Amino acid sequence: MSEYAAARLNMVEGQIRPNKVTDQRLVDAMLDIPREQFVPKAARGFAYVDEDLAIGNGRYLMEPMVFARMLQEVGIDETDVVLDIGSGSGYSTAVLARLAATVVGIESDAELARQATESLSAVGVDNAVVIAAPLTEGYPQQAPYDVIVIEGLVSEVPEGILAQMTEGGRLVAAVLGDRRVGEVKLFQRSGGVTSARTLFEAHPHPLPGFEAKPKFVF
Repeated sequence: MSEYAAARLNMVEGQIRPNKVTDQRLVDAMLDIPREQFVPKAARGFAYVDEDLAIGNGRYLMEPMVFARMLQEVGIDETDVVLDIGSGSGYSTAVLARLAATVVGIESDAELARQATESLSAVGVDNAVVIAAPLTEGYPQQAPYDVIVIEGLVSEVPEGILAQMTEGGRLVAAVLGDRRVGEVKLFQRSGGVTSARTLFEAHPHPLPGFEAKPKFVF
């Protein structure tokens, strides 16, 4: 077993499984995708640490445990079409591609989007694409989506993104709550109405463009 394969196994056995992640398809995907392929070469020795990992230009890969729990809670079927918002260097898109039928990743940083495209090809992912596009708009050109995943902390989920869920669709995101604590929330659309519930606390790095707007006091 290679050094990276051993680290990947340790990530799953030490971070993922002990933290309520029981979906075997998800576990297998995280065992299969080489996370080191999606980080800068100088940081590959840290690819499997249990915290957010810097990938350049102020962007981060989400902590593996938080990422895995978010995907388990949103529940991805093999027939789903998924929108991955803030795909960064493409790791999240690669994992999602192992679970879903089709994945559309969007990334506002054009260089990261280019790197993601190269890395997805290198690991043999052929049912996903990463597009350079503004994150806060989602990607309505391919909507509606069965599942939407937002890869970072946001102040709120824009209505325009919620509207891109299909009937029965789900969206998962870490949202900054009233107590200034990140809360992972699951949004679901049923009967044309979107509801939300809080799942657990998590505080990943903020996703650019989703900062809270200043409030004016008169």
